[in-house]
Amino acid sequence: MTSPYPRQSLTVIEAEFTESELTPASPADQPESEPSTRFPSAPGSWPNPWRWFVKHLKSVMPNRLFARSLILIVAPVVITQGVATYIFFERHWDTVTRRLSAGVAGDIAMLIETYETFPGIRNIEELTGLIWRNNGLSIALHRNERLPTTENPAFFSVLDKTLRHELEVKLDKPFWFDTTRYPKSVDIRVQMGSDVLYIIASRKRVFATSGPIFVLWMVGTSFVILSVAIIFLRNQVRPIQHLARAAASLGKGQEVADFTPAGATEVRRAAEAFIEMRDRIRRQIEQRTVLLAGVSHDLRTPLTRMKLQVALMDSTSEVEALKGDILEMEHMLEEYLAFTRGQGGEAAVLTDIGQLLREIAENAKRSGHTVGVDIRGDLQLTVRRNALKRCISNLVDNAVDFGSKVAIIGQRSEDFIEIIIDDNGPGIPEHLVNDAFKPFHRLDESRNLDRSGVGLGLSIAQDIAHGHGGEILLTKSPWNGLRAIVKLPV
Repeated sequence: MTSPYPRQSLTVIEAEFTESELTPASPADQPESEPSTRFPSAPGSWPNPWRWFVKHLKSVMPNRLFARSLILIVAPVVITQGVATYIFFERHWDTVTRRLSAGVAGDIAMLIETYETFPGIRNIEELTGLIWRNNGLSIALHRNERLPTTENPAFFSVLDKTLRHELEVKLDKPFWFDTTRYPKSVDIRVQMGSDVLYIIASRKRVFATSGPIFVLWMVGTSFVILSVAIIFLRNQVRPIQHLARAAASLGKGQEVADFTPAGATEVRRAAEAFIEMRDRIRRQIEQRTVLLAGVSHDLRTPLTRMKLQVALMDSTSEVEALKGDILEMEHMLEEYLAFTRGQGGEAAVLTDIGQLLREIAENAKRSGHTVGVDIRGDLQLTVRRNALKRCISNLVDNAVDFGSKVAIIGQRSEDFIEIIIDDNGPGIPEHLVNDAFKPFHRLDESRNLDRSGVGLGLSIAQDIAHGHGGEILLTKSPWNGLRAIVKLPV
């Protein structure tokens, strides 16, 4: 590959790079405040965390406006409640639970120490009433018994860890406890020599019970906020959806009679602007249609007089040539009128596209052409029937004029109905495909010069397809001819 730079300049750059950049310079030779910009690092060599985050966020964000708006409302609420829950459990709930567990462990330690220290109350039953009245603990001493060797795992292990820690701090004897056996109590057992001391404490005395209530309130308020947000957002998004459907229907040439501005002020303004734009488009189409129809109709009267005068003249070569010119002019006027009819105000109705294609094929066969039809699936669609028939007929006429073998295929996909017209003619070069749709443009280099017309056939077809929200694609057919694909949105 030839370099865009002269060889001399490249030599100078290489020399400078070798001498100055590859040779380490002393600190005194380096500028203090001016950074080196001679050989900047390649862009993108170091990843930008913010760009990566934005790109990743876009890939996971939903595409619908309702979902995005809901996230904007729900996300701050969830974050706020999450922080509040963390603070509650980390500071308040954990502190209260630790103090309650420490109190119960201290009462048990004092009970054991009292029982062992004072011989006057060696009978454990003497302490039962006193402990129950003052500390709310139910106690019992089982003779000649050992502590259980298995433990029942708790649903919330933080509670067990807190109680275990406090008992280890307060007691110097083996112990065992179970927080799951009783729904409202905690079973604590202490090994005292060959005996086991049973202590049944109320759960409220050991753990803080406000946690479930707090979580219930948090979940309840979140549900209420989410429900209100969904109802509110649906009412706000619905007018935008109606506007989108109205715009899509206008692109397909369908009428939306019940569309009225609704919703927030900005959405109403957008809907009103859409209605004004729709009315302007209709007026522009009507004016162009009336103008072309009027001009074409006015030209028919003098053309008819010319045909009558030529018919009364003697038959000569000049007269025959004049008759041919008059016939060509008449054909041109017919194409102009067909173009204006394609812009007319025909109502859209539910149409069986398959039956329409069969009718077009039968019309071509009556004219002496062979046209095959292949209908695949249900092709029911709301269209302007006469306009669509004119669109496909133009494409079929173009195919039979340039090819001896023509096939029509109708098939349905998830989003489109495709109508494919194949022929075995000379086709259209790829670089001339865009020119084929230009009005009054004829592809004389590749098509038949003997065919009459002014170059409006494909323009009319494309105009009708666009009026239904679709498009026409031209490509190469399996027979090396032309393939025309009409795609109509479902």
